[in-house]
Formats: sequence, C-alpha cells, structure tokens
Amino acid sequence: MIGRILPKRLGGDESGATLTEFAFVAPILCLMVMGIFDMAHTQYTRALINGSMQKAGRDLTLESAGSQEANIDARVIAQIKTVAPNNATVTLEKLSHFDFADIGEEEEYSDDNGDGICNNNEPFVDANGNGQWDADRGETGVGGARDAVLYTAVVKYDRLFPMYGLAGMSQDVELRASTVLRNQPYDQQDRTVVTGNCS
Repeated sequence: MIGRILPKRLGGDESGATLTEFAFVAPILCLMVMGIFDMAHTQYTRALINGSMQKAGRDLTLESAGSQEANIDARVIAQIKTVAPNNATVTLEKLSHFDFADIGEEEEYSDDNGDGICNNNEPFVDANGNGQWDADRGETGVGGARDAVLYTAVVKYDRLFPMYGLAGMSQDVELRASTVLRNQPYDQQDRTVVTGNCS
C-alpha cells in the first residue's frame, strides 16, 4: 500500500523545482553578467587609452617636446595603468614619416620581375635609412622638424573574469590606440634620400 502512495506523492511534490530551474539558468546568467562587466571594462580602458594618446599627441607637437618625450611617455603609461589590470603591459611605438601621406605606406621599389615582392636585387628607396626594405617606411622615433609621427600605445592583459572560455573568447586582451601628429617647424626637414637593393 505504501508503495502505491509514495510515487503519487513524489509526482505531485514541486518543492525544490525552483532550485532545479535556477541550476539551469545560473551559468547563463553568470556568463551574461561577467560578459557585460568585461565589455564595459574593455571599452572604458579603450576610451582612456585614446584620451591619453590625444593628450600626448598635443604635448609632443610642442617645440620643447624633445626634452620631455620620456616624461610624456611615463604619463601615458601611468594613466593607462590606473584602469588596466596589474599584469598589463604597455608598449609605446613611434614611427616618424616625411609626410602624412607616407603613414602606413611601404618603401618604394622597382618591381623589375613583376612578382609584387621586393627581391632579386631590385632597387628601393630606403626612406627610414635602416638598410633594408620595409613594408612601413616609418623611422623609429619622433623624427625631426615637420615630420608626421604615428604614435601608438599597445596594451595587453589577461581578461578580468574567468568565464571567457564559455563565450568562446580568448584569455588575452590587446587594445591599440594611435594618434598622428606633425612636429613643429623649428628647423628644416631632412630631405636626404638613400637607395638600396632588395635581397
């Protein structure tokens, strides 16, 4: 008799259904909440990096910027580190170009064999003076008078929240922000042209 009553009572018992339902919903809810916080932190960090780069760009265009370059770089890194995690690495890259039109352009070369690659001793214009053909003709550093400078900050860190794998995301975050500036015309621009041959 008890064997017949027990299944009926268990079948109608709904106490604990909420706990079971929450067990299904909880992982998705946690993933959504952590994802929102992760995206918000990333966007805030990106905005701060952009703001830091714009301020640094204005500071670097001043005539006295040459002597203040290390201080400006330190201020950019310090500002980024206020929101980036402790394990973040901040790298600053500066490439100077003769003009704005040169930014992101490869060094000119004569493609004698028509293969689209600088090779087989083909002549090229060594715009950055490093003795080899480069896909970006920029010269490392802030350059000289009237040069256009591409100033970039690269920030890398591990994600703050551990559920990135469930969302199919990488653990590593890499944010980049750039600004372009022109140095003050306190001197004549160097117009020296050097040529070389591709290997």
